[in-house]
Amino acid sequence: MDVALKLFAQKGYPNTKISEIVAAANVAQGTFYWYFKSKQEIVIQLIAEGQESLLKVISQGYRKQGGTVEDMVQASTQLMNDLLNFAESNRHLMALLFIEGKSGDEAIRKATTEVLVAIEQAFRRNIERAVELNMLPNTIDIPLRASILAILIEGMISRWLFGTGYDLNHLPTRPAGEMAAEVARFEFYGLLGS
Repeated sequence: MDVALKLFAQKGYPNTKISEIVAAANVAQGTFYWYFKSKQEIVIQLIAEGQESLLKVISQGYRKQGGTVEDMVQASTQLMNDLLNFAESNRHLMALLFIEGKSGDEAIRKATTEVLVAIEQAFRRNIERAVELNMLPNTIDIPLRASILAILIEGMISRWLFGTGYDLNHLPTRPAGEMAAEVARFEFYGLLGS
């Protein structure tokens, strides 16, 4: 699966052949079919496992107790840092989700869309919890805020990891911690930064 993920990220799903996956994994083609019915099945499984891993990272940001705005900014900074470190350590998965998942095969687009919806729902639960703890006002539009936050994070991770040309060899120019702090400040303070 690791070999397939790397090849899908580097060559694209449509350009990757099962014969290339098994050759790079040093296994027989029959071995592939013992575990997977098709190339599509392995990519869908990779996306599902990636979703599970991403949601684990986001769920660590779930509030257990109340606090001040500064506490929220600090917790959000930690969550963003964890997300960025996960993304950087899983570049091929991020390429599959954010680049390859936007084009081509309909089943892959559907699977990656489900990941993005799940991420948005996880952020929504985090915001709802902050409202329950009276850390955020109960008058905010939670679905809209969760959607904006998810879109912001998806776009920021994509641009940070792959640049504007979606180049897998692009290297981030800012460290994860610095980017996390900027995103958290923007999340709570907007363009004014305070």
